[in-house]
Amino acid sequence: DAENFYSRLWGGEDIHIGLYQSKAEAVVDASHRTVEHMCALLGDALDGATVLDIGGGYGGSARHIARRHNAEVVSLNLSEVQNARARRKNAERGLDDRVTVVDGDFENIPFDDGHFDIVWSQDAMLHSGNRQRVLDEVARVLKPGGTFIFTDPMQADDCPDGVLQPVLDRIQLDTMGSPGFYTQALEQRGFSRRDFEDHTRQIPRHYARIHDTLVEREDELRDSAISRAYIDNMKKGLQHWVDAGEAGRLAWGIMVFDKR
Repeated sequence: DAENFYSRLWGGEDIHIGLYQSKAEAVVDASHRTVEHMCALLGDALDGATVLDIGGGYGGSARHIARRHNAEVVSLNLSEVQNARARRKNAERGLDDRVTVVDGDFENIPFDDGHFDIVWSQDAMLHSGNRQRVLDEVARVLKPGGTFIFTDPMQADDCPDGVLQPVLDRIQLDTMGSPGFYTQALEQRGFSRRDFEDHTRQIPRHYARIHDTLVEREDELRDSAISRAYIDNMKKGLQHWVDAGEAGRLAWGIMVFDKR
């Protein structure tokens, strides 16, 4: 169910939040704009770089970076199903020599200390029950002077306790990060925050767009072997994200940290 849902709604390239220019924009277009904008923030630093994408999903970001910036990119991801799709697409695009898909998790990154120029992540770290460990691993494998750029759905720094339980229940976790959490935790690990480009308004817009697209394409998706129960639960879960975003309980944006 999950594989069919995410691959069909996002087009099999990305599984992350988009930078929408309108409420009616296609999910695929908005999601790709996020990748392009993150690349623009890094600029020439991506050219010829060694890059690690943690929680790389279908590998769309890795392929874009490799193709546009002649970079060597590793997509580290836990889902073997997603990784199989990523490898097929790498081969189709002729990028096997520049994008390596690794089965693994970001709490135990299988690379040596100081291996990468850039660590990249999009909306993946919220799924970890031990984000401190993830950040330890990021700091370990990143070279001195390297950059960590990421997005993550977060709770707002001033979010009251308990109000996000419907959202947490959907992702089967007890907590979410916050801008303050990531800033403090990474500064403790020798990073300096270069930027937090706040795009929190995109949270309700994105999840509402996913919800509306699901409703519009519900019959088609059911024909793709997605169960009625999964679709019904997804619609309810997406609405929780929309409600929390509109209530100002969530935060999201592009965070850029440089390792000293």
